[in-house]
Amino acid sequence: MMTTLNFYAIRAIYRFEMARTFRTITQSIASPVLSTSLYFVVFGAAIGARMGSINGVSYGAFIIPGLVMLALLNESISNASFGIYMPKWTGTIYELLSAPVSFVEVLLGYVGAAASKSVMLGILMLVTARCFVDYQIMHPVWMVFFLVLMSVTFSLFGFIIGIWADDFQKLQVIPLMVVTPLAFLGGSFYSVSMLPPLWREVTLFNPVVYLINGFRWSFYGVADVNVGVSVGMTLVFMVLCLLGIGWIFRTGYRIRS
Repeated sequence: MMTTLNFYAIRAIYRFEMARTFRTITQSIASPVLSTSLYFVVFGAAIGARMGSINGVSYGAFIIPGLVMLALLNESISNASFGIYMPKWTGTIYELLSAPVSFVEVLLGYVGAAASKSVMLGILMLVTARCFVDYQIMHPVWMVFFLVLMSVTFSLFGFIIGIWADDFQKLQVIPLMVVTPLAFLGGSFYSVSMLPPLWREVTLFNPVVYLINGFRWSFYGVADVNVGVSVGMTLVFMVLCLLGIGWIFRTGYRIRS
């Protein structure tokens, strides 16, 4: 009985969040796909056609994994943070807390929905990119693995931000002031090997470098860092997020505020 109840609780949260996405399809899906498509047009088809190749890959094709990752990092965080913040803001979080649902079911529902949206957006962006730039995927299984791993990891991170934030402005602070700069400086538009030695070493402290390079490797088999290190760094960040969420639910940090 408990297993069935938990399953329905997870499904209820998941379906509610996915329904919200399709009610606001212009903002949730069309807007990020369109904005990323502009990058494909400008940097891929227009500028990329006039630039040389990087590591044997045309510039237009080289930046596609980075651009998709750049968009999905922010979308994963935004979807998850907004999803859990809204019940806090409206006060319906108390209904959720009083229901016979554990934090695991809550987490699976909200993060599962946010990650599903990100995976869906990633696929749509890749399909759209094909209209402007010719690219290949050498390791499709690894590509899907990195796409799902990144979506889940940063949805967990977004869930933490949604709990931490006490106003709408704070929901945007970390994505805009931290994540976006890290993504731009993490090799979205260039190879780390093109940097001077000092900056190359500094860049390796940027965790987004490993995400972008792992994802790019799945496309073209080339990367600035070892793919195993990319997977390991992402998994470490995921575990840290899970530990943080576990602590939040144990202590009730800002959940009831």
